[in-house]
Amino acid sequence: MSDNNSERKRSARERLQAEREREKARGRRRRTFMVAGGIVGVLVIAAAVGFAVSNIKSGSGSGPVTAPTGAVGKDNLAIPVGRNGAPSTLTVYEDFRCPACDSFEKGFRDTVHGLMDSGQLRGEYYLVRLIDGNSGGTGSLNAANAAACAQTAGKFRDYHDVLYDNQPDERVDKFADKNYLLQLADKVPGLKTPTFTSCVHNGTYNAWVNKSNANFNSSGYNSTPTILLNGKSIFGENQPLTPEQLKSDVEAANKGKSIPSH
Repeated sequence: MSDNNSERKRSARERLQAEREREKARGRRRRTFMVAGGIVGVLVIAAAVGFAVSNIKSGSGSGPVTAPTGAVGKDNLAIPVGRNGAPSTLTVYEDFRCPACDSFEKGFRDTVHGLMDSGQLRGEYYLVRLIDGNSGGTGSLNAANAAACAQTAGKFRDYHDVLYDNQPDERVDKFADKNYLLQLADKVPGLKTPTFTSCVHNGTYNAWVNKSNANFNSSGYNSTPTILLNGKSIFGENQPLTPEQLKSDVEAANKGKSIPSH
């Protein structure tokens, strides 16, 4: 590996860690604000909680929870990517507005795609909306709904990658604009059909996204991205990870196991 390649990978890891630290700091500031509100008075807490609930439910709809086609796992909250029968599973909790998720995606995409395409790894993606709750807005919700619409259309992975390739600054809630999400769908051949357009505009999977978010909030994890390999956390605070290490870990976990050919 050249010195330039090593430097780029090190820089990517440093950016990813920095983004996670900034996200944790935002969460700490938010918790501090709520505690301070309790000291000032119960009414302030009630107002703050009401505001937060309003933000997280904004545009959510009140209909029944409908899962996208092919969703798996408990309550059908996971979107699968990769071959059935792959011996290892990568679980990803992500928020399309989350800068740290974008850094992980950009740093690990080629490795993850390669492991999935070779049948060594299957992904299960849980879409959450932490940034909507922390910063306000509906961009996380609308982008996740659009990604679920793409799943039903059989084009989740391609659209998932397009969303990250076009992620706005998290302070600019551009993903709240459904027309922008539809413009991005033009980058995935065959995706923007009348059915997909209606699904995005109607928020068909909003309730499903909110249920996925609630599941994450009760999981014990508190930041995105949260990455698990075969149920074990492999990336997080004090858990540095490189693409090379991920590939090595998957190969070790798969030793002696059958790899599906298609």
